[in-house]
Amino acid sequence: MVVSVNALQGVCRAGVGSSLAHKKHAALAKPASVNRRSMQSVKRQCTAVSTATPAQVHGSPVQGDSLTTVAGDSLDREPAGQSPDYARLAKDLDKKSPLEIMDHALKQHGEDIGIAFSGAEDVALVEYAHLTGRPYRVFSLDTGRLNSETYQLFDAVEKHYGIRIEYTFPDAQECMDLVRNKGMFSFYEDGHQECCRVRKVRPLRRQLKGLKAWITGQRKDQSPGTRSAVPVVQVDPVFEGLEGGPGTLIKYNPLSNVSSPEVWNFLRAMGVPTNKLHEQGYVSIGCEPCTKAVLPNQHEREGRWWWEDATGKECGLHSGNVVESAAEQAKDDLRDLFQDNSVEAVSKQQLQGMMDGKRDKDTLVVLYAPWCQYSQAMEESYIGLAKRYQGSEHVRVAKFQADTDREFAGKLGLKTFPTIVMLPKFSSSGVVKYPTERRDTDSLDMWVKTIAGYES
Repeated sequence: MVVSVNALQGVCRAGVGSSLAHKKHAALAKPASVNRRSMQSVKRQCTAVSTATPAQVHGSPVQGDSLTTVAGDSLDREPAGQSPDYARLAKDLDKKSPLEIMDHALKQHGEDIGIAFSGAEDVALVEYAHLTGRPYRVFSLDTGRLNSETYQLFDAVEKHYGIRIEYTFPDAQECMDLVRNKGMFSFYEDGHQECCRVRKVRPLRRQLKGLKAWITGQRKDQSPGTRSAVPVVQVDPVFEGLEGGPGTLIKYNPLSNVSSPEVWNFLRAMGVPTNKLHEQGYVSIGCEPCTKAVLPNQHEREGRWWWEDATGKECGLHSGNVVESAAEQAKDDLRDLFQDNSVEAVSKQQLQGMMDGKRDKDTLVVLYAPWCQYSQAMEESYIGLAKRYQGSEHVRVAKFQADTDREFAGKLGLKTFPTIVMLPKFSSSGVVKYPTERRDTDSLDMWVKTIAGYES
């Protein structure tokens, strides 16, 4: 579908809003459906007038029809005093465009919601917020370890939209204590969690305590192993909001169902600033010491904390979308996973025998937990792989429920669920761990061929 100039002009609110909400144009668009010529025409014809002061920027939201109403079904506010059913709302919003989700979020929460800004997806969020014609707030975490190109992006975004980003910084004493006690690059030796906790998580916690809701650029396709269950809206399971206590902060993920190519199509079509590091092969960009460019065909998250286990690549900002323990997840009786006759269920005794050298085939094993949503997320792809090798004389595709005996599974390299390992026939005691987050059928198949050497 191509959005016409007339349709775009129909939702442009010239002369209404704030310096945060207006600069050059306003439009109703989905990421991959904007005709560039039409958009350029709108930029010439729909210049918005902005006269608001910074105080007005953070005042009451713009009143009037929302873009969700213009676009189709209206998602009205809940009656006064009644808490919204966010599970139902997530289902209602799941098929909506990012622009509609953004408009709903800004309408619902006004000055009490903020956009978390750091990278490409977040530029898209700011652009969507700009297109709604509503006031909005943007905040960013300056960890003190960012690339110079990232600081240049901050400046470019502020100038492009006429806004001031609310920067949040880590506690100086905590940073000094960490560096003086452990050195500048301790995270290379004992993991990134401690540094991220000081430089990112705690500053974010302080920022969010002044809000009732926040908006992130999380997408399901960013980490198929760890972010495949990202709802478009949820009660934040980790952080607290303005009122304090669990359940007081709402989290919106408008790009949840959008792919990386769609985000970039949108950014190019709208002509917005982006980080210059993207032109050098960087995809997912964080702090300078913990970010590197990725090779063609590598997943974007493989450029972050690359020296650590691939499945643990979260810094605590979104740990509510990352499995932490069975107790937190096992609230219901869950069915077993990978229930297909192509996947062989192996026992502890069988695995011990293989570890002792009794190997008749190259055996691929997924160490999983039924309650783990990331184990659940890879079920279809793993069964798809197993079907390719079903009946093979050389390769066995198997499963082992590792949460029932984590100590034993630890001998196979289990650190997080799911973990995938190969026990090659040629090596009587070797175990090869699947090293990447890409758990789709083709990636798994390619890896099996490189280890086993057999075609599926």
